[in-house]
Amino acid sequence: MAEELCTVDFAAERLKLHPKTVLRFIREGRLPARRIGKAYRIRRADLDAFAGVPPSETPAAEPSVTTIVDIPGVGAALAQKWARTVTGALNARPTGGASLRADVVYDAAREHLKIIAVGPPAAVVDLMNLVRVWLDQLEV
Repeated sequence: MAEELCTVDFAAERLKLHPKTVLRFIREGRLPARRIGKAYRIRRADLDAFAGVPPSETPAAEPSVTTIVDIPGVGAALAQKWARTVTGALNARPTGGASLRADVVYDAAREHLKIIAVGPPAAVVDLMNLVRVWLDQLEV
């Protein structure tokens, strides 16, 4: 939003000034603007700074974890079961929770299954705990 370009008319309306006053501010160098063709464009951040609006704080990105679980020696039927189980576990999570994505990839030629999970650390840990339980059940 800070990189959004505004017209002189928009800036005039926002500042409650006449467009010619905004053009005068631009020509005097009081309001930074770029000339594009025959018109001026003003960055939204520059307009907000000129208007005295405090810059909006962009929320910090949430930390994310990517994990890959390799499971060798998995037949096609078991791979389908894993895919349904992982998908079901993701769908059973409460709505509005942390965004977690998991993909199940199966290589039939090598009989090799991979579960790739991407999301917030706590959500990935919860899924990995489920995978550990499922793996323990396979070994019994």
